[in-house]
Amino acid sequence: MRILLTGASGFVGQHLLQALLTEGHHVVCAGRHPEQSDDPRLSYIHADFTNDNNKSTWLSRLSGIDAVINTVGIVRESGRQTFARLHKETPRALFAACAESHDVQMVIQLSALGADGEAVTPYHLSRREADDYLASLPLRSYIVQPSLVYGRDGTSARAMRTLASMPFTLQFGSEQRVQPIHVDDLVAAILGLFKHRLPMAPDGGATMRVPLVGPQAMSFTAYLASLRRAMAMGRQPVLHLPAPVARLAASFAGLLPGSLLDRNALTMLDHDNSADVTLTANLIGHPPRPVSEFIQDAECERARAKLGWLLPVLRYAIAAFWIATAIVAAGLAPIENSLALLARAGVPPELQLPALYGAAGLDLLLGVGTLLLARRRWLWLGQLGVVAVCSVAIALLLPEYLLHPFGPVVKNLPLLAALWLLYHLDDK
Repeated sequence: MRILLTGASGFVGQHLLQALLTEGHHVVCAGRHPEQSDDPRLSYIHADFTNDNNKSTWLSRLSGIDAVINTVGIVRESGRQTFARLHKETPRALFAACAESHDVQMVIQLSALGADGEAVTPYHLSRREADDYLASLPLRSYIVQPSLVYGRDGTSARAMRTLASMPFTLQFGSEQRVQPIHVDDLVAAILGLFKHRLPMAPDGGATMRVPLVGPQAMSFTAYLASLRRAMAMGRQPVLHLPAPVARLAASFAGLLPGSLLDRNALTMLDHDNSADVTLTANLIGHPPRPVSEFIQDAECERARAKLGWLLPVLRYAIAAFWIATAIVAAGLAPIENSLALLARAGVPPELQLPALYGAAGLDLLLGVGTLLLARRRWLWLGQLGVVAVCSVAIALLLPEYLLHPFGPVVKNLPLLAALWLLYHLDDK
């Protein structure tokens, strides 16, 4: 078949693309950044879900397309990437075009468990509106609704492993139920849909909502415990937060850059994310793998999971170091003592105050940048340079600090090592 795949650069989309090619299908990937491919079965076209909400735009792209799979989705809104645009408006335009196309035989929409009549969050509501619209069309379609999806390269899976590796975890309010499915089983089930065609209804339409889940429903904390055991780690204490405290904590967490937890995420967790596994097993031809088999390399994943929270701790500690240094230099320490040190280092009197406050300002900028900047590799190099230059200058101009009983210059060595580590491990 010739298949139009949207969201091919996403987590599920990447896995699905490779599986479709392996099955011998021809795939046309629609995305904002089209690539070049040497594979005759693979091609790319430009499409932008933030703008392409007109049916005619999509109809022109469907010539010769037998099936459409939409995997576009976001967890949190950012700029023009909103739930309304990406989950509702553009998918509706795509589905309307599919219904008018003379070539498209089937549509598969990747949705989520919870996008049902009880949906209350913007994420679930936008998913449900697109799903319901697709179901209303005279078109053979499957609305795939997975529970939590695990994959080694998935953002949420990395977050789950990180949480599972921490010294303790939190239970936010009630005991949320999830039924995690491995991404390979999810993809296998979607491929299975091509082999299990629905009979057409009298009105020309046929839609099935397909819940895809793992073999066992469990509480969210039990899921973390299972991942922890798979990483060969011991028992993890669980701290229970009452519902009001949990909601407050989720609100604060939502303010952190890159956080997967906010009030809406907590509400979605509170929604039952479990279903009967029979359909999943029938589609893939065997029971889906349990959580205990999600992690293949325990030692490697344990190290990566720990770095997931240890590196931010180290980053916050370094930010606190710079900010505290700035505050102390700018006034907490007696100014006359600081000026005396600058004088002993050979700084002219007229430059002593500018040098003092300039250094404090630089420290403050480095600390705030460490906290807020999204791209930090150059910042680590800058900090390495500042610490190295200051250490050498102190050693040359104030050599007594090399033999100081508290070793103020020597203590810069582990700081340099920490900055070097962050530079090499930070992918930003």
